Amino acid sequence: MKIEKLELFKVPPRWLFLKITASSGIVGWGEPVLEGKTDSVAAAVLDMEEYLIGRDASRIEDICNVLAKGSFYRGGVVITSAISGIEQALWDIKGKFLNTPVYNLLGGAVRDKIRIYGWVGGDQPAELVTQAEARIKAGYKAIKINGCGKMEWIVTPAEVKKVKKRLEELRNAIGDEIGIGIDFHGRVHKSAAKQLVKELEEFQPMFYEEPILPEYTDQLKSIAACTTVPLALGERLVGRREFKRLIEEGVVDIIQPDISHTGGIWETRKIAAMAEASDIALAPHCPLGPIAFAASLHINVCCPNAIIQETSQGIHYNEGADMLDYVINKDDLTIKDGFIPNLQKPGLGVEIDEAFVGEMVKVGHNWRNPVWRGEDGSLLEW
Repeated sequence: MKIEKLELFKVPPRWLFLKITASSGIVGWGEPVLEGKTDSVAAAVLDMEEYLIGRDASRIEDICNVLAKGSFYRGGVVITSAISGIEQALWDIKGKFLNTPVYNLLGGAVRDKIRIYGWVGGDQPAELVTQAEARIKAGYKAIKINGCGKMEWIVTPAEVKKVKKRLEELRNAIGDEIGIGIDFHGRVHKSAAKQLVKELEEFQPMFYEEPILPEYTDQLKSIAACTTVPLALGERLVGRREFKRLIEEGVVDIIQPDISHTGGIWETRKIAAMAEASDIALAPHCPLGPIAFAASLHINVCCPNAIIQETSQGIHYNEGADMLDYVINKDDLTIKDGFIPNLQKPGLGVEIDEAFVGEMVKVGHNWRNPVWRGEDGSLLEW
């Protein structure tokens, strides 16, 4: 079963889909995407195409090893995101060829359904509550919010009170049965993070995500000393070697690898196993499209330490098209009482609407993240 053809589709709101066709006629889909760097990843995929054509599509580990390590210069999130999408598509082909869901090739199911959380936007408490209530009505039992907006190195008491008020009003409105994750997005520096995690603890969040930037993980211990709320991190880390350091530091409670950035399905499974050996939970990062989401679901099904999965359905980034717009079998990816049942179709289990993809390619996108500046004009973290 040889790889015959690669096709890329740049579609809104900010995604890149990859279709690989094998000599058997089986088609596999992947998402080789890096938000804000789509063209760079597409170029990396095309650079790898020469090696891929004619290769045995079933030899996934060997192919990915060559793509990652077969050249003198290697690594980086652009290259790894390209490999991640290729790898997802190859698993999709393999599962379809063997007529079984991918998770059955990774050890089989350890659960029957996967808990899901959805994003809630809004800078004002009223907006936050309205959107959270809409999510709950749609079947969610867990949500995630941005912990804050722009943050300078040192925060004022007024800023801390504003952040606290948002969460207080949200918790009072939705009650204690709904999980709330708080994402600081790496926007907060250490001194402010220590204040905020302490002040917000009374509202019992599910976790604090990226309380500081991933390059400062050696400083997590001082933040962890200020709270009992679980600390989550990992969406910007690449491969098991970067996660190895984070896991060995022994401070993080939840790792969040992104299946389209960190190396793909099998690499994420390896990272999950490393974390499990240190009693660390898994909650894959995925504000992406339906292929990456479906691939993440397979990881959740077979990893004992998986606790919850992010979805991009209805996320504020999704302007022009939403995740399920690209999917034929929408019911298989729909939230039911806070969960999604294990996918049953072979491969990744997501049926892509190729006609809709073809139409949206004509629209395309040029998504870029905002560039934020402080009062003095200096760059702030987004």
